[in-house]
Amino acid sequence: MTEDYFDGLETRDPEVRAEALAQALPGQVANARRDGAAWARILADVLPDEVTSPEALAALPVTRKSDLTALQAETAPFGGLTTRPAGAMSWIFCSPGPIYEPGVRDVDFFRMGRALFAAGFRKGDIVHNTFAYHLTPAGHMMESGAHACGCAVVPGGVGNTEQQLQAIAQIRPQAFAGTPSFLRILLDRADEAGLDISSMAKGAVGGEALPPSLRTELSERGVEVLQSYGTADLGLVAYESPAIEGMIIDEGVIVEVVRPGTGDPVADGEVGEVVVTTLNPVYPLIRFATGDMSAILAGQSPCGRTNRRIKGWMGRADQSTKVKGMFVRPEQIAQVLARHDEIAKARLVVDNIDRVDVMVLHCETAQAGEALQAAVTETLQAVCKLKGTVTLGPPGSLANDGKVIDDIRSYE
Repeated sequence: MTEDYFDGLETRDPEVRAEALAQALPGQVANARRDGAAWARILADVLPDEVTSPEALAALPVTRKSDLTALQAETAPFGGLTTRPAGAMSWIFCSPGPIYEPGVRDVDFFRMGRALFAAGFRKGDIVHNTFAYHLTPAGHMMESGAHACGCAVVPGGVGNTEQQLQAIAQIRPQAFAGTPSFLRILLDRADEAGLDISSMAKGAVGGEALPPSLRTELSERGVEVLQSYGTADLGLVAYESPAIEGMIIDEGVIVEVVRPGTGDPVADGEVGEVVVTTLNPVYPLIRFATGDMSAILAGQSPCGRTNRRIKGWMGRADQSTKVKGMFVRPEQIAQVLARHDEIAKARLVVDNIDRVDVMVLHCETAQAGEALQAAVTETLQAVCKLKGTVTLGPPGSLANDGKVIDDIRSYE
């Protein structure tokens, strides 16, 4: 560690980083295929030695977070996606779903230390950690990250607000970890009770949105907070630095942003679904579709860290909806596009007019014409088994928000 960076990986030349990731990928794919029963099936047709570039990685199949429940029901508890048996793990966590995740007693198994260091956590600090410790891994994720920074941890967990306030007032921690809304609750309750918790001057927050107004309020009340983005399966994915310009991608993962319903990467700046490949040898998630939406930001952070950045959490990618009793999914819209190379981008808008569901597929194309419109209309019905209309517009006519299906129905 240096005064400004968690380690030297954060300031590597981007080409050096890209080369290191390219060298690590074949081994990780081979590791997953060899020791993970589910990966042996998923990656059966993949030659690990050929997966040495972003383009090669993008050709691999996507495994969705929504697939985990079925995989784990088939092969308990981890769905055949880990390279060690359950009994060789240190923890078996349980998230809502239920979805089970492994944990290993390591210096920083979830790699959260990088995010906490960026938020100002330093050796000798005391961290009051209010993320949950019961069944879910959130508390352990932050705790291991704090330990990686050389901090002591108060395992506050959730609830017991009055007891937590008493502990903060007496122990005098320098840092907070938890959701931003609970931090505000602690500050409000401390004011009401006349307790001094002003020792907490920095915070690492996550688990929910951090609106600019709440960040400003917390700052005005003496706590500077930065947020991170991670999941129970992947650990840290990206984190804010003091520059607060997007989220910097963690050094232990490869992030792609793809068109929802597909595994096809979109151009930088375009909103799509976040797909992550982790270099964790124990839980080697390969092209793991999170269901979260974001976009790759251009350029590097002013803080000096050189890895790519994402814009942050921008909603969910699962835009499935029911029309006349039948599900319509983003994957189906992707199938329509795949049959018509002239269409660059499309969005299905679902409305309810005079109590009747209607579908309109808005398409971007440089080759508008009645023949193309008729052909796409026919394909839409063939794929979705529902009738809909098609409109054609010029490139750039659709909003850059990642929506493939926009359900605007109102029943008021």
